[in-house]
Amino acid sequence: MPWPHHIERLRHTQTETPFPEEITVFSRESGYIRFIDAKRLVTLAKHFRVRIRVLRRVGHFVPSGIPLMMVSKGSRLPDDGADQLFAAFDFGPTRTLQQDVEFGILQIVDIALKAISPAVNDPSTAISCVDQLSRILIRFASRQPPEEFLFDPPGIVRIAVGWVGFERILEAAFEQIRMYSKADVAVSLRLMRALRDIATSTADPELRRILVERGLRTIAGCAEKLGEDEMRELRARQALLKGLITSSQT
Repeated sequence: MPWPHHIERLRHTQTETPFPEEITVFSRESGYIRFIDAKRLVTLAKHFRVRIRVLRRVGHFVPSGIPLMMVSKGSRLPDDGADQLFAAFDFGPTRTLQQDVEFGILQIVDIALKAISPAVNDPSTAISCVDQLSRILIRFASRQPPEEFLFDPPGIVRIAVGWVGFERILEAAFEQIRMYSKADVAVSLRLMRALRDIATSTADPELRRILVERGLRTIAGCAEKLGEDEMRELRARQALLKGLITSSQT
């Protein structure tokens, strides 16, 4: 079933709440976090009788010496305890797709932006990119996200780790395309259709509200560059998108 995205923001806030008596574990190297072995962290946290709050998520670049984790009752860690915790992270010089869906989205966005540029002027390619991004977003919105709080035993929080949420994925997918396609009616029309397709695929009223707000931004930007004749169809698609909110409230 789709994830209630208003709870997503609450959970993110809770992830940032300090545990009692925390100490800092610093990154041992510089690089992008490519993978977090959450199960290994839970096992280690239980073994050391501590709780761990991960400060950076997959896809983030972390310089050496920057805080990576906070560990409650860190005095319980053995001499090599911090090294064992750090070994649950895979760092590298570039991002990968293993746990980093945002990275794949940004690669598609890069193709779209090149296609929109005046030097290339290839709206068909940009439209194809929007189509693929909408497919990814529909799938992302329908899945159960990874747990931010892991327990062992039940009722005892062992780790808190943040994962990328829908709003961030939506922004990564469409915001730059929206900004650079203000004068391109074909790409903007496809953006509006994509937003409606995503909204149609979910019954979550909060998610639909976010998508409608993105549509309003798209229309407002296009109104700066396009004439009234070109805006007519865009506004018609805006009305269809807004209609989904009305239908979900009845």
